[in-house]
Amino acid sequence: MTDVTADREIAAGSGEPSLHRVMGAWLLLLFIVGDVLGTGIYALTGQVANQVGGAVWLPFLIAFAVALVTAFSYLELVTKYPRAAGAALYTHRAFGVHFLTFLVAFAVMCSGITSASTASRAFAANMTASFGLDGLGDAGVTIIAVLFMALIAVVNFRGVSESVKLNIVLTLVELSGLLIVIFIGMWAIGSGQGDVSRAMTFKMPAEGSVLWPIIAATTLAFFAMVGFEDSVNMAEECKDPTRHFPKVLIAGLVITGVIYVLVSISAVTLLPPDKLGEGETPLLNVVAAGAPGFPLWIFGFITMFAVANSALINMLMASRLVYGMSREHVLPPVLGRVHVARRSPYIAIAFTTLLAFGLITFVGGVPQLGGTTALLLLCVFTVVNIAALVLRRESVEHRHFRTPRILPVIGALTCAFLAGPWTGRDPAQYAIAGVLLALGVGLWLLTVLVNRVSGVKPPDPVRKAEGHSVG
Repeated sequence: MTDVTADREIAAGSGEPSLHRVMGAWLLLLFIVGDVLGTGIYALTGQVANQVGGAVWLPFLIAFAVALVTAFSYLELVTKYPRAAGAALYTHRAFGVHFLTFLVAFAVMCSGITSASTASRAFAANMTASFGLDGLGDAGVTIIAVLFMALIAVVNFRGVSESVKLNIVLTLVELSGLLIVIFIGMWAIGSGQGDVSRAMTFKMPAEGSVLWPIIAATTLAFFAMVGFEDSVNMAEECKDPTRHFPKVLIAGLVITGVIYVLVSISAVTLLPPDKLGEGETPLLNVVAAGAPGFPLWIFGFITMFAVANSALINMLMASRLVYGMSREHVLPPVLGRVHVARRSPYIAIAFTTLLAFGLITFVGGVPQLGGTTALLLLCVFTVVNIAALVLRRESVEHRHFRTPRILPVIGALTCAFLAGPWTGRDPAQYAIAGVLLALGVGLWLLTVLVNRVSGVKPPDPVRKAEGHSVG
């Protein structure tokens, strides 16, 4: 299927122009690496150390393994159905329950917006610290974060080509910060400084085994691994998603997993776990300890732009998800409109940006929103892994990636386990997720009403023939 043919199929019957297919393999790789890297590793390394002790690398490695297993399910589904709606589309096709589809879509959208909102507040906090604007207080941080989110919306509106190009620059910036930490750590190890043996020590709990602190730390570290799932929502803007996604997604996850392990080892080599866990700038403290002569303001700027990249990519994902679900008639059709000149989903961009404004203004920071983001996505990943198994009975005309059957089973079990309260997750995260899902139920009822008034009946995802037959 050519790009032109695919564009015509997507736009057929809608009267709307299609999205631009501008992303090749290298742009897609940078998008994935840039999305996974960012706020999580820069902010959570110290919190993971507080949970597990010196073996900071282990929770990141476990989180990488869980994410990789789930990524194989995504690969089968995105190459089978290269559409913009991602997890919600797979749920829709597998189960045909519109209420479940909407909840999955809403959970994924919220995960992107909460992550982007947290990153925007982190950007504003780093900006006020870098320019000596601490006197502005929390109100000043909120105003700057809202203005920054508005700038992200402008870049997003201009189109995916401009957004992805900016993503390249920001990805290289945030990658340079992590490479600085790795280089300083490796230099310290090679010169006999620091204490690399800390990387094999664990924080022993007063009661029970070390297993549960590792699991609790993994639930934190998992926030740093999420982001790979955002790429499937860009499928309609990739030149050849069926051919590119498998090798690019796996490569992107491996690259980020290796970087996380090396950063963790470097960090705990230079700072003992209790010092690493102090404050909200763990990697900045690592650089100060390992290279006292290094200009810390430079690393502060790098951190600021790293979280900016997280905000940009997550808002790209959220708006494309809303656009894709509107085209599936699960959200009101107005959200699927594409700007004629810019070829971007401008109504979806405005909708997700307004939600982000509200979160920036009224909701908390990284620990609460980051943990809630991971919780929501773990639930979504559980459903996606099950959907991959269900949809194996459905065939398509084109060739696509097939994952070993055992991997979705392992993925569903591990994601469901990490989402449970037995992991030691902060109860506040369940409360925030509950409020968000309650809001989702309200929006679902509104969507049903809009569809009935307009006379639109959502399609049957299992039986409709759109380039495939039921096997």
